[in-house]
Amino acid sequence: MGQNRGQRIHHDRDYGHEHDHDHGHRHDRDNNLRHHRDGDWGGDWGGDRHEHGHEAHRRGLRQGSVLGLLDGKPLPRTELDRRLAALRAGPRSSALPVPGSPEDRQFVRWVAQVLLTELLCEAEAADRGLNVHDAPPVRLDQRAAVELGSITAAAFEGSAAVRAVYQAVTADVTVPDEQVAAYAAATARPPVTRWRLSTPDGEFDAAPGTLPKRLATALTAASPGQTVTVDGYAVTLLGVQTGDPHHDDEASAGAEAARHVLDAARRLAFVRWLDHARARRIRLVPGLEHPGDPSQPDNHHRH
Repeated sequence: MGQNRGQRIHHDRDYGHEHDHDHGHRHDRDNNLRHHRDGDWGGDWGGDRHEHGHEAHRRGLRQGSVLGLLDGKPLPRTELDRRLAALRAGPRSSALPVPGSPEDRQFVRWVAQVLLTELLCEAEAADRGLNVHDAPPVRLDQRAAVELGSITAAAFEGSAAVRAVYQAVTADVTVPDEQVAAYAAATARPPVTRWRLSTPDGEFDAAPGTLPKRLATALTAASPGQTVTVDGYAVTLLGVQTGDPHHDDEASAGAEAARHVLDAARRLAFVRWLDHARARRIRLVPGLEHPGDPSQPDNHHRH
């Protein structure tokens, strides 16, 4: 296990469930949960239909030594237990649920899903021959974390393999110009006026609303180069600038809109790919189901 991944589990995110953002995605997730929860582990794992192998797997599951199955092969629970112990002994341990409570069991499920996501992407990166060292560390903003969902967001931040697979899976994602234009129009900010002012203390920029009301009124009626005196204080209006305070020109605003829309589309594509990869390659075990699985006994989440 990479040290980077092992140390960076952000348990302060919501571990009760992942966020869904459209009906199709929600439908996929529900099908995936039904497909790889414990209802499937009674069947064939990785093509081994021999009874003695099947019973050995079942004994391992009953003993609680298995995290899950990846491509039919049992994954040891050792790393999960190590992470849980580190979190419970860490500086934020007081924020964690009481051990043995339903909330604690949900927390264990959440950490297990983060780890399974990382292991799945490690296997995928190896299959694709990806260099995981090319994926630098990141800290997601709130929007990105919500769009990915708490489990995937934690795995993304903590695992270079997850980030490398994300880059590979979403490299060909594009967005139409019409979608970018619609986003830019919906998020456009009204133009803001700023004055360039000169006083005996020096020059500075100021928005009208940040100045004393009487001074702002006098400057509004002034022309560039004119000096106004209010309450004995002389201020010269050097110039007036009106526009988007966050962009120098329309081109930069358009580029930012395109980046936001493309990033969102890439995250959605990755989440959908990951849902299908989990359903195809991972089998969950009793007690470590997905926290949002409605069939497991501790899922009491309600809207």
